Amino acid sequence: MSVEHTSKRYHLHISGIVQGVGFRPYIYQLAQRYKLHGFVRNDGDGVHIEIEADEVKLEDFFDALEKELPPLARVDSIQKQVIPLSGSLGFRIVDSKNSSHTTMLPADVALCSACEAEMNDPENRRYKYPFINCTDCGPRYSIIQTLPYDRPNTTMAPFVMCPTCQKEYDDPMNRRYHAQPISCYECGPSLLMLDLKGNHVAEGDEAIAKISQLIKDGKSVAIKGVGGFHIVCDATNEAAVNTLRLNKRRVSKPLAVLFKDLSVLKKELLVSEVESTLLTSIQRPIVLLKKTIQMTLAPSVAPGIDKVGAFLAYTPLHQLLLEKLQRPIVATSANMSDTPILTDAKEVLAKLSHLVYAVLDYDRKIEHACDDSVKMLANNHLLSMRVARGYAPLSFSLKKRVKQAILAVGANQKNTIALAFDKHMVVSPHIGDLVGIEAVDNFKQTIADYQQFYDIKPKVIVCDKHPGYESHKWAKALSSAGSNIELIELQHHYAHTLSCMAEYELDEKVLAFCFDGTGYGDDGTLWGGEVLLADSQNYQRLHHLQTFRLIGGEKAVKEPKRVALAILFELYTIEEIMMMDNPACLAFDEAQIRTMHKMYEREINAPLSSSIGRLFDAVASLSGIVQTLSYEGESGLMLEQQANRHRDESYYPFALEGEVISFKSLIAEILQEKDPKLIAARFMNTLTRMIIEIAQRYPEFPVILSGGVFQNQYLLERVISALNTHEIRYYIPSVTAINDGGIALGQLYYALHKKKEKNE
Repeated sequence: MSVEHTSKRYHLHISGIVQGVGFRPYIYQLAQRYKLHGFVRNDGDGVHIEIEADEVKLEDFFDALEKELPPLARVDSIQKQVIPLSGSLGFRIVDSKNSSHTTMLPADVALCSACEAEMNDPENRRYKYPFINCTDCGPRYSIIQTLPYDRPNTTMAPFVMCPTCQKEYDDPMNRRYHAQPISCYECGPSLLMLDLKGNHVAEGDEAIAKISQLIKDGKSVAIKGVGGFHIVCDATNEAAVNTLRLNKRRVSKPLAVLFKDLSVLKKELLVSEVESTLLTSIQRPIVLLKKTIQMTLAPSVAPGIDKVGAFLAYTPLHQLLLEKLQRPIVATSANMSDTPILTDAKEVLAKLSHLVYAVLDYDRKIEHACDDSVKMLANNHLLSMRVARGYAPLSFSLKKRVKQAILAVGANQKNTIALAFDKHMVVSPHIGDLVGIEAVDNFKQTIADYQQFYDIKPKVIVCDKHPGYESHKWAKALSSAGSNIELIELQHHYAHTLSCMAEYELDEKVLAFCFDGTGYGDDGTLWGGEVLLADSQNYQRLHHLQTFRLIGGEKAVKEPKRVALAILFELYTIEEIMMMDNPACLAFDEAQIRTMHKMYEREINAPLSSSIGRLFDAVASLSGIVQTLSYEGESGLMLEQQANRHRDESYYPFALEGEVISFKSLIAEILQEKDPKLIAARFMNTLTRMIIEIAQRYPEFPVILSGGVFQNQYLLERVISALNTHEIRYYIPSVTAINDGGIALGQLYYALHKKKEKNE
């Protein structure tokens, strides 16, 4: 049979993460390998390919397409259609078209080994070049202005390629083919050191050398990363770290430490094989690691706790700087509390000049701010605490097309937004706490950016039920403005449950343990210790922690002693409390206790709560570990450190009284105990035992663990071990944030299933 009789021509439409990841040259090289004719092009909705050849060669191509992919690519779907033969010869990469915008945004990723080798090669033309990159590494999301992802649509557009870079960019067989940020010394961004008046005082390698010297001298400086500026100082210099803390008004919240490579990091921190793999991955997240006894980092890097957030240099600039320094550096987001990370040197000089002595800047604009991602391992389960650089935007494919675009606006803390459109779900990187005008403006701008990216106007908006959340207020205002938008308000802990269900594509009833600091309940009280029986459309509150009052409202969140006192008011008379020799009681004088008792009795600024997160605060106070907090989650970290020093396996008594999980016996025994290490260990063992006992009452349902309390490594490891021992099926968020960063995805999942039910 002749070749003509066996030849076919196909049109392929491939969606997923297929732009900015070397996908077109990969297809081109496959086409050359199998002698195919046709073309490949980017489009707003993915990659389109036409290929023509005999059936044997085409089958080989399809087989390779299934088994081989560029390292950063992800294929969600391939639509294949036979079309008429064209008779065209050769294979081309053609210019992009702008149609519907449904391709997935690629994340920024770390410097690859090939580029690192070139950067360290004195014979290479990019030797020590601080912006070296290729199709396998470098900035993406942070520089994209619109889709499709081509150089004119990025902040690299002003930099005209030199002839040598242009040749690499145009060569489909080159590693830098259509690497949009491609540049070199001749045509790329400039590295500049600025003084506090904004004057250029050094460039290039000289700028790195001078910034390096300032750090060695104990000074703090601002350095531009991929998604924003970091405030940096010598992580081994106690005075420098303390000065940074003082100037940033960050009393004791842990600071992240950036290391040159894994060998340096391992001298300071305990690192497992799995953690090593995570640290050296293309995402390069911050990973929470245990301190070693011989650690030489400044104690004030992470005071009062036994772990440090560490990560490895992920840009060529960071590597060049750390090579000169030969020491790790603190690298904390350039912002003040409750404000977004800064991306512009002028803003840094205007707002943070009291923090730094100089600024290391470059003239490639950051279009989208993106903080560092934070991960942790518990029994080798990967936990996401902040999903941002390297991982986000997160995208998920849907089996059925969405008829109306849906926007979920998340929670108030650790806010993210999420969109559903076409056959995709997309979750934004971490936006932050919606506290203050700048943070809310950033939230609104992110929504506008994502609507522009994908050219959509949502017809359904999902928000948290809490009327005080800024995300709720924004959604409510928009739906009330006559915009013909359907508004769905969803309970906070149910959204936590659904977030995990979305990640694992669960469509069954689950038993969800949602433990966190706070969430607006259906009864108007503040929930946070909830056991829900849920599916994709409904939930039932099976059990909840015994309620207590938060005396002083928001003030109680920052003062565990108030929570402890309120819990004592629930269980004892004021006369009994006055006689107690307990750290929580001793933190007040008699008049203060009586005043708070009146507030408690009269319910003055004392909302009801069932929060496990606040119970952590109370136990930390009763055990004398901490009475006031300087950052969220501090009591949990301090309890964890104490528990790690004891590792006791016993637990306190508790009672399930109908729906209520009573803490009366637990508190009574804590009051008799003097050793904070034993209290911490037994308390978290008690929570573990509580989860197992409840799970065993409902053996037909898989367990879900979600909410910020499960960021506690000691607790989570014990719960995972116990679930495994009792052979209980369970799911824990991994790709998505286990804290409020996952709320938007849960909201989206609910709306998708609600629409599905309506359509059916």
